[in-house]
Amino acid sequence: MSDTFFGHIIDGVEVESLDGGRFDVYNPWTQEVWAQAAEGGEADADRAIASARTAFDEGPWPRMGRVERARLIHRLADLMEERTDELATLDSTNMGKPLAQAKHDVARSADNFRFFADHQRDHVGSVFPMDSGHHTYSEFGPVGVVAAISPWNFPLMMATWKIAPAIAWGNTCIIKPSEDTPASVTLLGRLAVEAGFPPGVLNVLNGHGAPAGAALTGDDRVDRVTFTGSSTTGKAVMASASSHLAPVSLELGGKGANVVFDDADLDNAVHWAVEAIFRNSGQICLAGSRLFVQDGIYDEFMERFQAAAEALPIGDPFDPETKFSVLASKRHYDKVVGYVEGVEATGGTIRTGGVDGEGRWLVRPTIIEDLPLDAPAYREEIFGPVCVVNRFSTEDEVVHLANDTRYGLNAMLFTEGLSRAHRVSSRLKAGTVWVNCFFIRDLRTPFGGVGDSGVGREGGDFSREFFTEPKAVVMQIDRTSA
Repeated sequence: MSDTFFGHIIDGVEVESLDGGRFDVYNPWTQEVWAQAAEGGEADADRAIASARTAFDEGPWPRMGRVERARLIHRLADLMEERTDELATLDSTNMGKPLAQAKHDVARSADNFRFFADHQRDHVGSVFPMDSGHHTYSEFGPVGVVAAISPWNFPLMMATWKIAPAIAWGNTCIIKPSEDTPASVTLLGRLAVEAGFPPGVLNVLNGHGAPAGAALTGDDRVDRVTFTGSSTTGKAVMASASSHLAPVSLELGGKGANVVFDDADLDNAVHWAVEAIFRNSGQICLAGSRLFVQDGIYDEFMERFQAAAEALPIGDPFDPETKFSVLASKRHYDKVVGYVEGVEATGGTIRTGGVDGEGRWLVRPTIIEDLPLDAPAYREEIFGPVCVVNRFSTEDEVVHLANDTRYGLNAMLFTEGLSRAHRVSSRLKAGTVWVNCFFIRDLRTPFGGVGDSGVGREGGDFSREFFTEPKAVVMQIDRTSA
């Protein structure tokens, strides 16, 4: 067994669990244990919360000038960029992500810190002139302690999406990464110490959802809870946080619709359809897992789509040629296989792909046709490289099909018609609609979903309002006024 170990980062120090508990961390490509991590329990959660609470109530971070806080956060981003290879290697080893994609994730993670460092410095409030001899302005102060729980599919990037706005606005934070992927987030905690963050500003608590995660969300010393993961777990997180009325931000599951109209640029539409469902082996909540193709181009599109899916280089995440690799864990592999093996029994046809069959945790890029609209693989989030394709004839028909889901995180549409692009975008029930592209983010814009895809929005001013306590200050400036 490897000697590699990832502890908790609490109060600026990497530590074991109080009871010495550890759990194994697997490499999904080799299916071997490659490291161990500290198994956090209620006592470890308690000391992480106490550290964050003290750092907020008594420490310099929330009282620090915005420029100085931005400087330290930028310093952390600098260190991340200097250690890109190490951070990316950890994510690739930990979840089977192709190395080139993991390096891209590191760059976006550093950008998250840089954006929110600057945003909190420059977006500090508004002024509201009044005619009554008074003057009103708003200010945004930090709320306190933030508990953040991040998923395994983008271990570093999704953690930084939560940590960056929380600490930028002067809060202290406890991040609990997924038990499947603790490595890169633990290194991030080490880098925060190296960057000069005061103790307790960023704590990393490793462990499972119960007891570690539950101990965080249910503690009344925690002022905000932000979670990304499954809809089922999100409901449990919301219930736990409600016990002490902590506001929550939940980014949950998805079953994204990808609509290709007959006037689409086919080369562009095929390229993004492949990216939308097969990037990261389909382990993306934003995946375009329901594909709707208009009748007039269906046959040609499907031939191109199938050829592109079958051409994806599959293999070792560390092979520079690899674009597609294994699923992140045996547990998740078994879940995805269950959906794929149930397709024919529910009336669908596997056009290409399917289970690898060579003992790897691999499901090949899979395209399914003729699946009834009530089949589990059509209605439920698979979170794997499985695309269900349906024909459509009219715009009204496809809008109905796209919206006929309990999810609403995102959608895509491909058309060269400007009016159609605007018209259909406004009719789709989704937090984000991409037109002729996918996975492009402007961090100023709202991000989140409707229905079972989540509660709340983050990004830009939306993150500011969640991670701060907006306050109105009303001043009398003319004492002669009533």
